[in-house]
Amino acid sequence: MKFTDHLRHAERVNRSMLCVGLDPDPAKFPGDWRGDSRRIFDFCKAIVDATRDVVIAYKPQIAYFAAHRAEDQLESLIAHIHSVAPDVPVILDAKRGDIGSTAEQYAAEAFERYRADALTLSPFMGFDSIEPYLRYPDKGLILLCRTSNPGGADLQGQALATGDRLFEHIARLAQGPWNRSGQLGLVVGATVPGEIERVRQLAPTLPLLIPGIGAQGGDAAATVRAGWRGQPSVTTGPIIVSSSRAVLYASSGDDFAVAARAEAVAAQAALNCALPL
Repeated sequence: MKFTDHLRHAERVNRSMLCVGLDPDPAKFPGDWRGDSRRIFDFCKAIVDATRDVVIAYKPQIAYFAAHRAEDQLESLIAHIHSVAPDVPVILDAKRGDIGSTAEQYAAEAFERYRADALTLSPFMGFDSIEPYLRYPDKGLILLCRTSNPGGADLQGQALATGDRLFEHIARLAQGPWNRSGQLGLVVGATVPGEIERVRQLAPTLPLLIPGIGAQGGDAAATVRAGWRGQPSVTTGPIIVSSSRAVLYASSGDDFAVAARAEAVAAQAALNCALPL
């Protein structure tokens, strides 16, 4: 199944726009697991098992695994998600950005080693930093466009000679000539809802990955209103609203998975309640 079809399927089956970011920090694990990087898989597995019917996607962040030499646990986790939640795609958050043979290796890492359904990429080296990933025609490629961090405007908000800001130019390229596979998407932060709306205008058919609700302070209702594109269809782009810490660390006790589910259900409901009638 192509990534965009997989995403729309998960949206429909789970009635959700919520993506749970899997950013495991052993220092925040509950009880006897605290500080034990050997329990990364166990912790994330418990979160997945508790939330698999209320999400549109999972988004493991590779740095949280690699920093603890836990790449084998990441492989096991993605395999587990594919096994217990086959309706839910996995977006590997790695923000790769290189060219030529190096990009080819990054693509093989994401799609052959880890078996991710999609990958986040930095587009700032141009199309030849995207092209090697297009050789996996069913895989999603989600390009950084207008990020939620305070420094995002330093470059992304700069005006070009055409009058476009840089993030607007990226959105036009992704909607148009770069989208040779039909599987491109864009990252737009929940802390800038006005710019989510602008990206949606420029890229009406692309999935938008929107981090920043929950711990980062983005407003769920404003995010949905800005990114919503009308009733779902094969010609409209889903919105994927990501929450990580608020779900993962909803409790520091043995009930962490139960608390994570409660937080995810509440976030799912808040996002759905924001939809136009």
